[in-house]
Amino acid sequence: MEIASDWKDYEILDMANGEKLERWNNIILIRPDPQIIWKQKSFESKWKDANAKYNRSNTGGGAWEYKKKLPESWQVKYKDLSFNIKPMGFKHTGLFPEQAVNWDWMINKIKNANREIKVLNLFAYTGGATVACSYAGAQVVHVDSSKGMVSWAKENLVSSGLGDRPVRLIIDDVTKFVQREIRRGNKYDAIIMDPPSYGRGKNGEVWQFENNIADLVELCMQVLSDKPLFFLINSYTTGISSKVLENILRLNLKISYGKYISGEIGLPMKDSNLVLPCGIYGRWEN
Repeated sequence: MEIASDWKDYEILDMANGEKLERWNNIILIRPDPQIIWKQKSFESKWKDANAKYNRSNTGGGAWEYKKKLPESWQVKYKDLSFNIKPMGFKHTGLFPEQAVNWDWMINKIKNANREIKVLNLFAYTGGATVACSYAGAQVVHVDSSKGMVSWAKENLVSSGLGDRPVRLIIDDVTKFVQREIRRGNKYDAIIMDPPSYGRGKNGEVWQFENNIADLVELCMQVLSDKPLFFLINSYTTGISSKVLENILRLNLKISYGKYISGEIGLPMKDSNLVLPCGIYGRWEN
């Protein structure tokens, strides 16, 4: 497992009973997490310091319970990158801090490429990977079907001092966008995708991970350049092994050089030996 252990502005303070106690800069939140099936709290007294808690509803969804007044948004830094945090309707904050392990990896790959790199970021959300790749000097095309998420990504670029970098922010269905790029003859040296388990595009297009991921990777092969740098798939879909993602890459890329790897990513808990598993990845890298 690769562990995102270099954070200063984020940490898990404790976790038990299906919940994690997290510090986001100076704001402390309690949010549910299905991986936390143990009951023992390690630091009982810390839980009373929470600013807000997300309570799940028995009928689905849930709502935030505010124990102390929160700002509408605030920032956290990861090394030289800055991100805007906002409590959202479905427990999220607009950032997945465990992805820092992938940001570091991408930045290193791009900076050491010694050439101009074009990156395609699909299901790009609020742009964590977009910010990282732009910071490393790449040209980035950021695609997501949600106008709100794309606007948020722009905010993160500006907050990180990257507002003038060559980044195209596009609101579109991912599959339809890739199909148009094939027709236009556009190519990319690196492709990133972080597909949801289930979702709908802006025109009601249905996405289901198990049914659609292999077809999308196959389609993306037609926009991969002749000198590719990397291909990364992230997933939070329950029940899928990281090896499945690696297999899909092997079957579709059919590149004999470089290396294929897969695994889990996680977050450490402060002052303990516990690690929270957070997601999986499959990568090919040159």
